[in-house]
Amino acid sequence: MGFRYSFDGSISISNTIHFDVVIIGSGLAGLYTALNIDSSRSCCIMAKESIEISNSWLAQGGIAAAIGHNDEPELHLEDTLIAGAGMCDRKAVEVLVDEGPSDIRNLVALNVPFDLNASGELDVTREGGHHMNRIVHAGGDATGREAVKVLTYLVAKRGNVTMYDNSILIDVVTDAGGVCGAVIKTHVDNYVLISTHNLVIATGGIGQVYKVSTNPSVATGDGIAVAVRAGAELNNMEFIQFHPTGLWSSEKENRAFLISEAVRGEGGLLKNSKGERFMLGTHELNELAPRDIVARAIVEELKKSGEDHAYIDITAEPEEVLSHRFPTIYNECLKRGINIANDWIPVCPVQHYLIGGIKTDLWARTNVHGLFAVGEAAYTGVHGANRLASNSMLECLVFGRRAAQRINDDLFRNTYVDDVKLPVLDIRPNDYLDYAGMREKLQQTMNDKCYVIRNKKDMLSALEEVTHMLSLLSNSFEDKREYYEMLNLCTTAKEILNAALARKESVGAHYRID
Repeated sequence: MGFRYSFDGSISISNTIHFDVVIIGSGLAGLYTALNIDSSRSCCIMAKESIEISNSWLAQGGIAAAIGHNDEPELHLEDTLIAGAGMCDRKAVEVLVDEGPSDIRNLVALNVPFDLNASGELDVTREGGHHMNRIVHAGGDATGREAVKVLTYLVAKRGNVTMYDNSILIDVVTDAGGVCGAVIKTHVDNYVLISTHNLVIATGGIGQVYKVSTNPSVATGDGIAVAVRAGAELNNMEFIQFHPTGLWSSEKENRAFLISEAVRGEGGLLKNSKGERFMLGTHELNELAPRDIVARAIVEELKKSGEDHAYIDITAEPEEVLSHRFPTIYNECLKRGINIANDWIPVCPVQHYLIGGIKTDLWARTNVHGLFAVGEAAYTGVHGANRLASNSMLECLVFGRRAAQRINDDLFRNTYVDDVKLPVLDIRPNDYLDYAGMREKLQQTMNDKCYVIRNKKDMLSALEEVTHMLSLLSNSFEDKREYYEMLNLCTTAKEILNAALARKESVGAHYRID
């Protein structure tokens, strides 16, 4: 890229503040990390917009953990390893499945309103890739929203935590010892320098790299790109999970509404326009096969038919059951003229989840001292080549707590001096680029050339286009959020393409036909 920091020498810092711990991202991973930071230590959480705008808030399915009467962590381990196509870090998965049940019990104790069965116990259901019922959910299909609401309330009550919204991470500041600060751009366009030696990236996904995604508009890969500029290692960036069942729309929509895997878990059948179940015989679990297999099957089916969507048929279930179990999906579809009790739901694969990310150890530490990563932005190794349904929110809990434990231990052992200083940087020319046009071009390029099914020729073409855009951005600067987001999107896209080209074999969510 040609430079270490995205900003140039023209910016001025309006204020310098100090926190023991800085957490970038207000989704489940960031909130749970903050909740586990020792109350004697100052902590801040930065939200790019509001708390309600995050992948966690939108998460429908639930949280997977071996808490059922007949379930065991070893069985959860086995399902996770199978879905991960042999590329999971077994030790990381063992941590996830062994410690996950206690974090679920902690959420219950914190009064997260999980759905209960007729006996008053946690209602555990099943999703794709799981051989046991082990998914807990809240509000039917609003698990993320209900969990985030409770944790936000609890974190806000903690006297040591300050919450900032409408603030974007620009860069991590480092010195010879590692992290020493962060530059933040606030909602009033001021630049704030935060002095800290512990920074947690919990920025979520990279959905805006693609044309259609379940992610919100804020998911521009900021945490990934900032970590790259700070010298952090990435891993498995080629593994992008495309959810097989985004709600298809004839309207131009950048964010797709998700038809949760839980719909298929409750008996929803995938069909083509002729009413044929094309998943039969494709996998032993049929509609509940791992997501990469289902997504490819839909793409191949659409290629054969020339159509642009398939269907989920859940009409065998009574309307009162569907409206209670899936209130969010039921009402959203109803608004679009689809009664899921009577009508098939039109669906197609859409970008959903970054399986790879910033490489961490089992305590969420990166190779840059003082820089941590948790949640979707992190690569812990638990997902391998294909994330098992509902393991993502569990990962947020387990490794968010572990990050906090490590930070707490380090803080009690060390005393830091508040002496962070920005480097002296050159001023770059202002080229007034068309960021909206560049974003649209990037998204179309990635959708056309690095989607569910890939080949070398298309990816090399995409890399050439992305590298050109990155060159334009690298050799200019404009003091605008749009500039930073476009730079981060291109940086992230280039990492995805380089990783996808480097991996010659097809495995999990990375599928090459060449």
